[in-house]
Amino acid sequence: MGQRATNPPDHSSRGFATRAIKAATTPPVVDQRANSVPLYLSATFSAADAEELGAIATGARPGYAYARIDNPTGAALADALAEIEGAQAARVFASGMSAIHAALASVLRTGDRVLATSAIYGSTRSLLLNQFGRLGVTTTFIDATDLAAVDAALALTPTRILYVETISNPTIVVVDVAALAAIAHAHDALLIVDNTFASPYLCRPIELGADLVAESATKFIGGHSDVLAGAVAGSHERIASVRQVEIDTGGTLSPLSAFLVLRGLTTLAVRMERHAATARVLAAWLETEPAVQRVLYPGLASHPQHALASRQFPIGGGMLAFEVVGGRIGGGAFIDALTIPELTASLGSIHTIVAHPPTTTHRQLNDAELAEAGIAGGLLRCSVGLEDLEDLRLDFAVGLAAASAAASAAAARVPHSQPVGA
Repeated sequence: MGQRATNPPDHSSRGFATRAIKAATTPPVVDQRANSVPLYLSATFSAADAEELGAIATGARPGYAYARIDNPTGAALADALAEIEGAQAARVFASGMSAIHAALASVLRTGDRVLATSAIYGSTRSLLLNQFGRLGVTTTFIDATDLAAVDAALALTPTRILYVETISNPTIVVVDVAALAAIAHAHDALLIVDNTFASPYLCRPIELGADLVAESATKFIGGHSDVLAGAVAGSHERIASVRQVEIDTGGTLSPLSAFLVLRGLTTLAVRMERHAATARVLAAWLETEPAVQRVLYPGLASHPQHALASRQFPIGGGMLAFEVVGGRIGGGAFIDALTIPELTASLGSIHTIVAHPPTTTHRQLNDAELAEAGIAGGLLRCSVGLEDLEDLRLDFAVGLAAASAAASAAAARVPHSQPVGA
């Protein structure tokens, strides 16, 4: 097939609109290497001829044709994430939930079974039960820290996927990724891990034997509360299936979002060190406060999986949870008294963010399901930001005082036989 002309005739005889379009869409020649990945805000890419365009569109040769399938900025982010995840390949998505959906959909078929950690993000639980459930996929929830129970559950019924979170949302449960990978593979199941709370700086599940790892890059990887993004990493074979789900469902990451996540990725290491350093001191202080009933932070010796976390992570991370007196009433009073943390959702930001899981991240769960997941009425999830430690401690002290006052006021209004905040 013939090549298109590379030396077109003089354009001066063409109309104004034609000349303006051609002139404004001709990229400059750049011989120097840019020090950041260029932002390719183009939905389409031209080929040399029809044969080349067809080969790119069908995947017979690398290249770009339509941005829903591939975009150079998104591809650069995917390659960078594969590198820091210790994976062969990765794909990037419009959100973390889009990434989790693609990871699951690339494997599951009607009649399949998923064994999932009971300490799981509310939207993931909803996705498994409501979306995959109506397509004939069954999900069973289990305590993923009980390795013997996981082994027995996988032995009992054929299972396609064992699904866990490295550090659970919101109860900060830590799972043994390497052990779970070995158990899953012994029963011909795949291990898929949501690594959002840890980030690749703390843990790289692929290196520990996981088959696919999903990240909400909105969180620590992006890190600035200004972008929605997700990613899935794994082997070339598994990511090829993930890619097909992405193309068919359209969960494509925009080039601008990819650019912002790439910018965030460059400072992930230094931000995670600061997040963790502040979180460790803040968590230790909260343990000494009478208005706090329990603290969950992997870097504290009191954490149920502290020994595992010490082996699996280089530092404790930026996420902690703590339960205040007064149940839901106390939790609400604590949040409303704060002046530094943003009153918002999400996590992994430069901003400290305190959330009340029963009414936000896990609002889909009823009281029985919340109890099963270990989420008490007064549980608060804290994503520690980059503010000064002492400022946060003083602000949290005000919040604890408000929680105590609210708990006392509520106790005075109800009979002693009824627990406050139940």
